Formats: sequence, structure tokens, C-alpha cells
Amino acid sequence: MRKTYTLLTLLAALLLLAAPASGADLQKKKEFRIERGMSKQAMACLQCHKQESPGLFADWAASRHAAANITCLDCHQADEHDKDVSKSHYKQYERSDTKWGVSEYKVPVAGVVTPKDCSRCHPDEVKQYSRSKHANTNIIVWNIDFWMKKGLNNTVERSTGCYACHGSILKVNEEGELDPDTWPNVGVGRVNLDGSLGSCSSCHTRHRFSVMEARKPEACGQCHLGPDHPQIEIYNESKHGAIYDAFGDEYNWRAAPGTWTPGVDYRGPTCASCHMSGAGEVMTTHDVTERLSWETQAPLTVRPENFKPFPAKTDWKTERDKMKEICKQCHGQKWVDDHYNKLDQAVENYNETYYKPVKAKLDEMYEKGLLDKDNPFDQKPEIEYYFLWHHEGRRARMGAAMMAPDYAWWHGFFECKHRYMVFMEEAEKILGTGEPAPKYEPFPGTGGSTERPNMPMK
Repeated sequence: MRKTYTLLTLLAALLLLAAPASGADLQKKKEFRIERGMSKQAMACLQCHKQESPGLFADWAASRHAAANITCLDCHQADEHDKDVSKSHYKQYERSDTKWGVSEYKVPVAGVVTPKDCSRCHPDEVKQYSRSKHANTNIIVWNIDFWMKKGLNNTVERSTGCYACHGSILKVNEEGELDPDTWPNVGVGRVNLDGSLGSCSSCHTRHRFSVMEARKPEACGQCHLGPDHPQIEIYNESKHGAIYDAFGDEYNWRAAPGTWTPGVDYRGPTCASCHMSGAGEVMTTHDVTERLSWETQAPLTVRPENFKPFPAKTDWKTERDKMKEICKQCHGQKWVDDHYNKLDQAVENYNETYYKPVKAKLDEMYEKGLLDKDNPFDQKPEIEYYFLWHHEGRRARMGAAMMAPDYAWWHGFFECKHRYMVFMEEAEKILGTGEPAPKYEPFPGTGGSTERPNMPMK
């Protein structure tokens, strides 16, 4: 009898276990689904561009965006009242030569994709970028650059030169389209109509938006080159650049963001490795102002937090420690410390031996009325002073910082000596005679607007 009872009890328990649970106890079956669908408007965009601009479509199709089902509309769709909505694009929906050109697919789009748009999916990157000198470089220029403030270059020179890297101030003309004087433009400090600053496609070019591309030094070399800031030439001369030339085709350029590791994915660093990518305990950042301990592009070399046009919000020692941590991924502590010791000596040499004596003499001529401050480039001593800090002085400091001896010496301090002597000879002649320095009149290529653009002036 007892045995029978036990069997019945066991059978009842098994039936209870087999019965479906109710309420919160119900266990859901695990499912994984990938939605591959898209709206008919998004499909129309892709199919139309596939026909009209196949290169653009091919770039997108090979991108991570495409793999994640991110389409044209995810980036370009706008509110119909936005300032940068393309009016002419509405005409695409009145076409009779393509089945995609009908009102059924009509949607407002903006040709300009801004950091604000990108922030919907990349909020941290945009926040970091927004506080960098890259995003704010147009503001910096308008705060300190006499070429802009005094209209000493014209509209053509600005749109084809200055604004191409620094970024234009986007405007809309009377037809409601982007003003051709300000567009197209992908400058790092572009002032957008939605109030955001910058252009992510400066480094991640459209429509591939490749991480690999932005990691390569050539991406930075688009703007950081030439006589006044030859970082790409300096990099190419350095051991880092030599290693990249020799082994760059073996690097794992496509490692996921935040995982690109020295010694694993690459042997020698690129610009991005040192200034942006994470390594050791240092996190990845899109703020290139971080990790800097000197403003080597300023007339007088100062700490980043003392750079008046755009003071850094962090302490230089903290940022130097970050960069040292990056260096130590491949170098020993003593090697890193000794490198920075050389850099600090080079900065002091430039500041004390060349810049300060020349600046003092320049100020003396201004005080005695022998130079005219209205145009700081139309008298010989002014131009010589400008070259000293803006060209030779930068090359000397940047060459020392990035370990390029030819730029530190022959293109740098050697040329500083020559510029110093030419300046001093001219200054002593002017001060000795008491006659104002001759002016170059009329000064060529002027006429750029001196009206400060509508943007935040920090």
C-alpha cells in the first residue's frame, strides 16, 4: 500500500512538472532575430543612388553602416523645417524617367550630415570631439587670426584654402540652398546650421566612413602638412613613419574601435595611435587636445590650459602621463622620460633664444610708431616675425616632439637663426634711423569679410 502511494505521488509530481507554468514563471524560448527590412523611402534612396551615383552607393555598400542596415535616411533625413533641408531634392520626386522619382517616396533630406546627426548612434565620440581643438578650430581662427579678422585675404582664398581644413560657416542662399561660398566643405571645425561644430567625414570620408582610413597617417596629412605645420612630413621622417612604411600593409587596420592594440594589431604607431586610440589604461578619445603637454603651434610655447584662444580643461601633467602611458606600450620608462626631457629643452630654447628677443624688439618698434598695427603683414619686420614662429619655430618644436631630427634642426632651429638675424638687422636699422618701416601698398588679395560670423566665440 505504501509503495503504491509513493508511485502515485511521483506520477503526480511528474505531471505537474510537465504542465505549462503560468504568469511570471513562464519560461520564454530564446530567439535571435535580425531585422533586414527598411522603409520604402529608404529603399528608394538606395535604388536611385545606385543608378545615379554608383560610386557613392558602392562606398556605402562596403561600409559597416550597410552591414548594420543603416541607410541613407538614417543619416540624411531631416525635419521639413530644418535650415539645411535641400529644396532642390524635392524635384527628384517629380521625375518621370525613374520609378523611384514619385511623390510616394518623398521625404525631406539634408545634404549635410553633422556631428549632431552622428550623435544619435555615436554620442560619446561626438561629445569628445565637440570639446577638441578640431571642432573649435574655426572659432580659434576667428579669435586670433589677422587674415580673417582684418580681411587680409579674399573670399576665394578662404574658401579654397583656409576653410577647406578649418571648416566653413555654412549659409543658405535666397533659393534655400547651401551657399556655394560655404559648401561643399568637410573642414574639421565647420559651423553647421543645426548649431553643431565639425564634420566627422573630415577623417572618415563619405560614404564608407572607414575606421581603417582614419587610423592611417594620410588621413591627418590632408591638413597637417606644409611649411607651417608639417606633421605628416615629420612623421614620415621619424622612426615611427619608417616602420609604418615598411610594415603598414601587415597592420590589422580593421580591428574593432577601442580594441586596436600595439604589438598585436600594429608595430609602429600612426597619428591616431598616439593621439586618439586607447592603449594600456588610456581610453580611446576623439578629443585630439588630450595627451598634449605643450602648445607647439602657438607663437610662445605655453601649456594647453594657458593657451588663451582655447584653454584646455585639463592639467598638462595629467595629459602628459596619458601620452607617456601610450609611449610605454613600446618603450621603457627611461626612454620615454628622456624624450620628454629633450622636448622641454627644445621648447625652452625656442622660447628664450629666439621668440622672446624678437617679440620684444617688435613691440619696441610698435611702441615708437615705427610699425603700423593695422596690417600686421605689410611691413618686413612683421613678416619676418610671423615666419619665425609660424613656420621655422613650429617646425623646430614639432620636429623635436615627434622625433624628426631634420625638421628639428635644418628646417627648424637652423632656419630660426637665419630668420632671427634678418629680423634683428632690419629692426636695428629702423630703430637707428627712427624712420617707419616701408609698407607694401596696396596689399594684394584683400577683401574678405571682417564681420565675425554667427557662432560661439569662446
